[in-house]
Amino acid sequence: MGSFLTFIMKSLIETYYAAFNTGDREALLALLADDVVHEVNEGAPELGKEAFRSFLARMDRCYRETVEDLVIFTGPEHRAAAEFFIRGEYLVTDEGLPEARGQHYHLRVGAFFEARGRKITRVTNYYNLHNWLGMVR
Repeated sequence: MGSFLTFIMKSLIETYYAAFNTGDREALLALLADDVVHEVNEGAPELGKEAFRSFLARMDRCYRETVEDLVIFTGPEHRAAAEFFIRGEYLVTDEGLPEARGQHYHLRVGAFFEARGRKITRVTNYYNLHNWLGMVR
């Protein structure tokens, strides 16, 4: 049973990032539980699929990003982690951040996931904000 759960978690996360990279937000959102918890780097947790939809809309307006060099680590109890690089372009100034001028960045990110059944119930993202700010100033 353990290897089957590992396969499911790995497949779920691969599909999540594939949808992210192709810009298919509806496919990405379909992978989330309605009560998903999104723990944003440097921000308060956001609850629910509609909050996640709003987050994606803001991100799509302000940034153009692609996940590269994805490595997935699976663990017990429907949990997993991913490490990757975000290659991005800062398109439109995001509230409280430096002015956007089309700056490019390449940033290491860590993400943590929980799932229930075949739906993601938690997404937690971490990156070094100081490093990102240095790339876009």
